Amino acid sequence: MESNTAADASEATGGSADAQRPVSLSDEADLDAFVGDAAVALVEFYTDGCGICASMEPVIGNVARGVEADLAVGLVNPRDDPPLVERFDVRSVPLFVLFVDGEPVARRADGFVPGDELTAWVEEHAV
Repeated sequence: MESNTAADASEATGGSADAQRPVSLSDEADLDAFVGDAAVALVEFYTDGCGICASMEPVIGNVARGVEADLAVGLVNPRDDPPLVERFDVRSVPLFVLFVDGEPVARRADGFVPGDELTAWVEEHAV
């Protein structure tokens, strides 16, 4: 997976911090800060070498641009920070967790999810 930093995401969106591109999160502290700074955040838990995970990266970027909510999108590899595996009960990847006001409100681990289906799921739970 391509590694993006918050600065890269900001540059890619013309200086805006609205995270049109997924932002790579390196550990639990980064994740907590990321979801704490966003009203609504979608985080994909992935592992290196996961083809489905890699194919979801552009999809979640498109979802961020397609939902009505101001959606921040992040990527985190829980193998880089094992406590994340336990905290979020990661059993398979990709795992999508939706956060509202810093709290997880929904999760799904269904493999590849088409963009329109993921958009509907985000909009359903981002109340």
